Amino acid sequence: MKDSAIRSWFCATAVVAELILTQLSVDAGVGVGAKPLQGAEVLLDGTRAIVDQKWTYWQGPRFGSSLPIKWPIVSDPVDGGTCLMTDDPAAVGGKYGAADIVTKKAYRDFRLHIEFLVMNPTGNSGVYLQNRYEIQICDGDKTSHGMGAVINESPSPYSTYKGIGKWNSYDIQFRAARFENGKKTEHALVSMYFNGVKVHTNQPITQVWGGPNSGIDGGNDGGKGITDIPGGLKLQCEGHDVRFRNGWIQEINLTKPDTDFQE
Repeated sequence: MKDSAIRSWFCATAVVAELILTQLSVDAGVGVGAKPLQGAEVLLDGTRAIVDQKWTYWQGPRFGSSLPIKWPIVSDPVDGGTCLMTDDPAAVGGKYGAADIVTKKAYRDFRLHIEFLVMNPTGNSGVYLQNRYEIQICDGDKTSHGMGAVINESPSPYSTYKGIGKWNSYDIQFRAARFENGKKTEHALVSMYFNGVKVHTNQPITQVWGGPNSGIDGGNDGGKGITDIPGGLKLQCEGHDVRFRNGWIQEINLTKPDTDFQE
C-alpha cells in the first residue's frame, strides 16, 4: 500500500472513530448535542421565552444592569438556530458581577449539561455552581485559573477544549457541601466531562474565589465562609462574546460523598 493510501486510510479511520465516540457520548448524555435526561429541567433552548422564565440577574454588590435581561438571543454561527450571547452594556471592560445571570431556582445536588462557544481570542465567561463555585471559561488560559478548571482548585484540562468558533460542552455532577449544626463537615465535590472526556473526578471545592462580586459567600471569611443554603446556576458576563445553548439540569440527592458518573 502506498504512503498516500495509508494516510488516507488512517484519516478515514480517525473520522469514523470520532463519529462513533461522539454518538456514544450523546447517547450517554454527555458531549456536544447531548439531549436532556429523563426528568431534567431545560434551562436554555435558544429562545427568549425560557431566558425570561428561568433566569434573572444576580444582584450582587457590583450589579449595574436592570431587568429585563439584556443578553440577546443571536444566531448560532455553527449549526444554525439560535443561542444566548453574553452581551450586556453594564459589563463592558470585563466588569464581572455587573450583569451575570442566575437561575430563579436554587439547587443543591445536581447533574448539569451546558454548551458554550467562544467567538474571539481570550474570550472569558464562567459557569457557577450554586452561584458559588466557578468552572472557568477562558480562551488561551491553561493555568489552574483557566479553561475547564475548577477555578484555582484543579489544573486546566485545556487540551480537551475545541477552540474558538466551536461548540464545547460541560457535563457536571455536583454535590453541595455538607453541614452539621451549622458547621461545614464536607467540602463540595464535582466531577466533570469536557467535550465527552472525563477531566475531573470527585474534585473538592474549598471556597468561593474572587470575592463578594463573584457569588454567594464570596465575601464571607475570604470566600471560605460557605453557608448551608442552595444556590442557582449562574453564567458570567465579562464583556466578551461567549454564547450558550442546550442547557439542562437534573436535581439529584447524593447521600454519599461521591460525584463520579455511573459508567
